[in-house]
Amino acid sequence: MKDTNIESPCDAAGDLPVRPGRRAALGRVLAVAGAAWLGRAGAGQPGQLDDRLVRILVPQTPGTTPDSVARILAPRMNRELGVAFVVENRVGASGMIGMEAVAKAPPDGHTLMSNVSTTLTLPYFYDKLPFDVLADFTPVGLVGSGNFALVVNQALPVADVAQLVAYAKARPGALRYASPGLGTHHHLCMELLMAKTGIQLQHIPYKGSAGATTDVLSGQVEVMFLPVQVAMNHAASGRIKVLGGTRRQRQQPYMDLPTLDEQGVAGYDVDPWYALWGPKGMAAPIVQRYNALLQSLLARDDVKGELAAVGLTARPGPPADLARTAQAEQRLWAGLLKTAQGSTRAG
Repeated sequence: MKDTNIESPCDAAGDLPVRPGRRAALGRVLAVAGAAWLGRAGAGQPGQLDDRLVRILVPQTPGTTPDSVARILAPRMNRELGVAFVVENRVGASGMIGMEAVAKAPPDGHTLMSNVSTTLTLPYFYDKLPFDVLADFTPVGLVGSGNFALVVNQALPVADVAQLVAYAKARPGALRYASPGLGTHHHLCMELLMAKTGIQLQHIPYKGSAGATTDVLSGQVEVMFLPVQVAMNHAASGRIKVLGGTRRQRQQPYMDLPTLDEQGVAGYDVDPWYALWGPKGMAAPIVQRYNALLQSLLARDDVKGELAAVGLTARPGPPADLARTAQAEQRLWAGLLKTAQGSTRAG
């Protein structure tokens, strides 16, 4: 990022000649100087970063989408700000260990968090949390939106959502669905589907997505929601069928995949989104600088391409957009999870 208050040598001293051939080089030098100023100038003053490293904590394991988001952004933020960024996975307790570490970190801009929207539902699964999922974090900015897909094992004799609903209604509780655990999108999407259609499926929670996916592919479990790009890759093997997407509108690059909403599950719309947060109390100037950098990065083709590779569409916006989106996410799940008592409480 460039500091727009830095003047060029010609502006600062009108009698200093700048040959045309050197103007581009001077521009590059000033851009670097501006980025360094953003990272270091005023160290120790309120609202300023110093040159200590910045940790991006990820409450999920390496290889998950929040982890991929952090690793896409960190080296570019490093280059733009001239401050070292390191990605650190703090896993365990459904993301609560990492989130607690961020909530308790100094709000000086040197701790950020890359997280997924589903962690906003933690209060509906756990009676006591060591933090407030909204009040104890500062919204920095949205990063991207994804899409999940409803899949069934190839052997299940259904070809679309209506057939699955009819099949499940004729056999209440007989079909099983897999998830990596309570509160994941895999779990929440199915709870919403059951609530909207009246079907009853048995939840088989796993300790991670690998085991859950393997058992659906092998037919030991019949149904699952998967990230759409993962679902499409497995569908190519012929072991699963992809029935529909969770977003209300069809999403690129899978425009041939019908949505659940258009297949009769009226109003079904789940947007798996990812965002950057800081601890509560981060100074507004730091938040705004991070957000401006984030929006600049999300406009770049290389960043868009890397996000697309992990199933995300770039979603730039100001911190207020993230705050509103988070509140809407909680409202989406609140009524459902307060009434769905079969396997939705973890203690």
